[in-house]
Amino acid sequence: MAIVLETLGLQKQFGGIAAVRDVSLRIEKGARHALIGPNGAGKTTVIDLLSGVKRPTSGRILLEGIDITDLEPHRRTRLGIARTFQINQLFPALTPAESLGLVISERVGAGLDWWRTAGTKPQIVEEIAGLLESFHLAEAASERTAMLPYGKQRLLEIALAVACRPRVLLLDEPAAGVPQTDRRELLATIASCSEEVTILLIEHDMDLVFDFADRISVLVNGAVFAEGTADEVARDPRVKSVYLGEDVRA
Repeated sequence: MAIVLETLGLQKQFGGIAAVRDVSLRIEKGARHALIGPNGAGKTTVIDLLSGVKRPTSGRILLEGIDITDLEPHRRTRLGIARTFQINQLFPALTPAESLGLVISERVGAGLDWWRTAGTKPQIVEEIAGLLESFHLAEAASERTAMLPYGKQRLLEIALAVACRPRVLLLDEPAAGVPQTDRRELLATIASCSEEVTILLIEHDMDLVFDFADRISVLVNGAVFAEGTADEVARDPRVKSVYLGEDVRA
């Protein structure tokens, strides 16, 4: 299987603290890959490094073999990396349909004229409708985003990321704050994305992780502690000890 995203010896120092230590990951094209670990393990920092929000102290990041280590976030987005955050990054005064129209219009090069372009281009209207349907937002299409239930806001943020047509989608705790009854629907919706989209997910709900992921990497103290298929990681006694709060001995 082709490798779409790879890190080589990735490190991030904050003063004397090593948040990420020699992390080398290989994410296969089309994978549903989860990054898990205790609080403070460095998971969000890895996502920040991959998306360009933070720069590594050392190491390299490759997107389909192209070195993107020094690229700004907007350039990575144009190359096909999209992400969500632990806290929603939305347009509260816009409706879901308007928000999607803005993102799609920007993607096709009509960002300054998005409000006219989105309403007059059949292909954009069709794409907006398709995303609203896929992410269970059709009934809320005309509501102000600020008024949506939190679970719907999370779905909208992911829909906006998918509207960028990414090759790689980075999801930082997409189910955080979402009511328990809505979490499985959210993860099922994410999992149903096109197989052309590779997904790297951070999530603390282990039931959701093992239902979603075909491969899992475990971070402890900023370093890769274990990696394998979902079944292999689930059976690894060392991983169990991490989540039980016991001492970790490799």
